[in-house]
Amino acid sequence: MVATSHFWDIFSHMRDSETVAPLEARLATRLGDLRLERGWSLDELARRTGISRSTLSRLERGEISPTATLLNTLCAAYERTMSRLLAEVEAEPPQVVRAAAQPVWRDETSGFARRSVSPPHAGLRGEVVEGTLRPGADIAYDGPPVPGVEQHIWVLEGAVGITANGQAYELGAGDCLRFRLWGSSRFRCVGPDPVRYALMVVLP
Repeated sequence: MVATSHFWDIFSHMRDSETVAPLEARLATRLGDLRLERGWSLDELARRTGISRSTLSRLERGEISPTATLLNTLCAAYERTMSRLLAEVEAEPPQVVRAAAQPVWRDETSGFARRSVSPPHAGLRGEVVEGTLRPGADIAYDGPPVPGVEQHIWVLEGAVGITANGQAYELGAGDCLRFRLWGSSRFRCVGPDPVRYALMVVLP
């Protein structure tokens, strides 16, 4: 899948913003470093992920930004959650994460916005994410970034359809779904209004 949309829309209140390279550039560098750490060529990574060599090359050079689906595929190849990858391109996160400092990114193509409420931290296994899907949004992932990752999804507003490990669920405000993810997953906004949910992720 070729990434054509601009992945990063908002990243506010980044610490030391005048001296730190833009998040997009640091992400591109980290993706390249992860590949080199494993001794993989671009051709090998393309074989493992199904992403074209040219797209991978442009991603690592920072010429394009990944969609949520593409980034999830790369996270699976590198055996880390999306939030952990994002945390690796930030400075060490503080114990208290103020609301104004929580990074938010948007994938306009899929209609998905993701706020990293409690980013991954060294020595901790859990993280908290707030997700928002606009009406009609439908996003699918081929597999989890880390097989067997534990997820708890608590719907705050609206309604969402979730398919995990081949089983479908429809949740409304206040409902909570919990599972360990081994297979594919899909999130759909099934109501007329946006759906907002809290996602708690615990590494196995």
